[in-house]
Amino acid sequence: MAKNEKLVKSITSRDEDFAQWYTDICIKAELVDYSTAKGFVYVRPYGYAIWENIQKCLDRRFKETDHVNMALPLLIPESLLQKEKDHVNGFAPEVAWVTYGGKEKLEERMCVRPTSEVLFCEHWKNVLQSYRQLPFLYNQWGSVVRWEKTTRPFLRSREFWWQEGHTLHETAEDAQRETLQQLDTYASFLEEEAMIPVIKGRKTDSEKFAGAEATYTVEAMMHDGKALQSGTSHYFGDGFARAFDITFADRNNGRSFPHQTSWGMSTRIIGAIIMTHGDDEGLVLPPALAPFQLVIIPIAQHKEGVLDKANELKDRLKSLYRVKLDDTDNQPGWKFSEYEMKGVPIRIEIGPKDIEKDQCVLVRRDTREKIFVSLDNLEAELERVFNEYADALYARAKENLVTRTVELEKLDEIIEQADKNDGFIKSHWCGSTECEEAMKEKAGLSSRCMPFGEQGVKKGVCPICGKETDTIVVWGKAY
Repeated sequence: MAKNEKLVKSITSRDEDFAQWYTDICIKAELVDYSTAKGFVYVRPYGYAIWENIQKCLDRRFKETDHVNMALPLLIPESLLQKEKDHVNGFAPEVAWVTYGGKEKLEERMCVRPTSEVLFCEHWKNVLQSYRQLPFLYNQWGSVVRWEKTTRPFLRSREFWWQEGHTLHETAEDAQRETLQQLDTYASFLEEEAMIPVIKGRKTDSEKFAGAEATYTVEAMMHDGKALQSGTSHYFGDGFARAFDITFADRNNGRSFPHQTSWGMSTRIIGAIIMTHGDDEGLVLPPALAPFQLVIIPIAQHKEGVLDKANELKDRLKSLYRVKLDDTDNQPGWKFSEYEMKGVPIRIEIGPKDIEKDQCVLVRRDTREKIFVSLDNLEAELERVFNEYADALYARAKENLVTRTVELEKLDEIIEQADKNDGFIKSHWCGSTECEEAMKEKAGLSSRCMPFGEQGVKKGVCPICGKETDTIVVWGKAY
């Protein structure tokens, strides 16, 4: 089989129709199935296994910084949701309401949680007494419902799975430090385990979370040049605490309002992995998140000793990697196609000739390069190949991000660039909502973030109004 021959012929080409390519992978790689409830999906075992690995990576990082997990109710009484007006107004169009319990109409309707700020606030009001208890560093794993009009698996569905961190602090400085720490946690996870480069920055006021004083984001660029908001961290100040009358006995024997944060990352990261690393054969998974890091394919498995050697390899490697041995009676070519589509990082082939030579064949998912390896040196070679494979995924994504990010200052140049190419455009911005909205109308671009390290460095002019400014914004089209 030629190196560049397309193995999986039932997946639409990325260049032909990117949206259909994405949907094909979600279905044919057995990540999701559609539900009869419009906008809802079944996350199938293979898709959920990716999410479980994401959970493990993030949960480990959270616990290294002393966060603990808890669980909150699914339903929120309307009166409780109404306590923070900016928050409820921001979510009102997406709220799903429960009005009946069994056959009885509820005295007060309840919403299926779209997020859990108000639930945490109700809880904290009941349990917080003294500054000695702070900080509260909490996280919840679960699902939420937001009644999206247009849905797509992982990227935007009416129910999605996520983690939502919620913390309470004695001082504003502590809360602000937490907000940026958790943003760094997301960035390091994405770059070190999902192998996705990101831009860190602050959202504009019109794009910040409802009820927040400041929202920070990690923005990733997909293969087609569009942006995906991949994780956000919010500083609330004491606004929620005041709305819910949450106070504590402070160090001066007075009463003070605590300062609050919230941060979240969801199953949309699975979509980010698909659209950043995938190719026309299907998924290309980073090793840290792949359900199976290795698949062993016996060649001519009906011949004596082949299955025994394949099982021996599985037993030898299973303490180091997540390993699958496919000993079904499907033809090897079918198996190659199946595991390419599912994005397994490395395939191990072992057959009679390999056994005679005391070797096996490693095949990388991204390049399909075949590497003949002595069985005596297998573990060392696997470590090397895995490292090279992961680095290559990151490097390709980084190159895409760098080459498709341009700096422009004139509006006509921005409009021309946005019409011809998807990607990120950096420009100065005066800070006004009117100019931000004008950029959406004239160029079809939304503000992604004000990137860290680039603010106040050099002066320029806003491309909309011409006002001098030293604020830089990254603009882009987004999922």
